[in-house]
Amino acid sequence: MSTTDFGFQQVDERDKARRVRGVFDSVASRYDLMNDLMSMGLHRAWKAFAVVAAHVRPGQQVLDIAGGTGDLARAFAQAVGPTGRVVHTDINETMLRTGRDRLVDAGVVLPTIVCDGERLPFASESFDLVSVGFGLRNMTHKEQALAEMARVLRPGGRLLVLEFSRVARPLEKLYDFYSFQVLPRLGRAVAGDADSYRYLAESIRMHPDQETLKAMMKRSGFGHVDYHNLSGGVVALHVGIKC
Repeated sequence: MSTTDFGFQQVDERDKARRVRGVFDSVASRYDLMNDLMSMGLHRAWKAFAVVAAHVRPGQQVLDIAGGTGDLARAFAQAVGPTGRVVHTDINETMLRTGRDRLVDAGVVLPTIVCDGERLPFASESFDLVSVGFGLRNMTHKEQALAEMARVLRPGGRLLVLEFSRVARPLEKLYDFYSFQVLPRLGRAVAGDADSYRYLAESIRMHPDQETLKAMMKRSGFGHVDYHNLSGGVVALHVGIKC
């Protein structure tokens, strides 16, 4: 039996997707509120920075993986304009439905597809930009997912990975206290679910750090990779350019 991490637990890798789906089914209805509370609103600035770094132009084709409630997809749709296209995807149907409804309420209608980031149902070299915001750490086979993202990008296309990362050393103790003491209590009080938010904190610790993820992206077909630490490394934006 092959195992993989689910937070700090080791589970059958065939079971991880089901467990992750359960987490996001549980938190979907309060996901945006919890994001605001957990990050003190900073997640909006992190996403805005990613959109600026994407350099999306009118007419381009964009794939948003693990698009959840649609924040990045909405911003990219404004950037590509009526001649471009943004495809909004997520493996979790509940999250995707929540995002689609939010987009429609905002007057934004996009192709919305349930799909697995490790097995993308799109033709090779069909997108100018691929983004994955706060979703890569939940994937079982991260290098396979990165290789798939490279496959669907056109040569010279860009991959943006916005993800929690390794915080700067002076902040570690405070960040650990917040993650494992405050965050689960906040999840219980607001979303009625402490365990899912404990998993989210654990999954951040199990995710590759900045340099490791950079190396993974290079092995997956990206000739140039750079990253930007945000909020002291709480989050990093990795930008890869396909060879």
